[in-house]
Amino acid sequence: MKQPPLANAELAVMNLLWHNERMTARQIREQLYPDATKTQHGTVQRLLQRLEDKGYVERDRSLFVHLFSAAISRQTYAGQQLGSLADELTEGSFAPLITHLVEEKKISRSEIRRIRTILDGQVDEEDQA
Repeated sequence: MKQPPLANAELAVMNLLWHNERMTARQIREQLYPDATKTQHGTVQRLLQRLEDKGYVERDRSLFVHLFSAAISRQTYAGQQLGSLADELTEGSFAPLITHLVEEKKISRSEIRRIRTILDGQVDEEDQA
């Protein structure tokens, strides 16, 4: 299932959860707002609830203090957003995006080798079909 795009504040929360396996709302608030006020605690609670409603965050209610974790990986989210961008800008084609990244040297040689390996594997599968 494709989730809606993240707002900047939601993305900040997700970045924390992608870097830390599980966090409490308080830990998230302390990271996002080091000089937090009561208002910011409510903001974090609302962000977490929205993210949970959208399917981005899972809440563990088994303990007194709830723990939050990412329900989807950064790679899955990035793939969804790139797919949407390709649909909007290039009628679903990724070739212009990849060409631009290669020409502008935004992809390292090791990343190019990894892409080549993935593509070679798909070509082999098509030959067998």
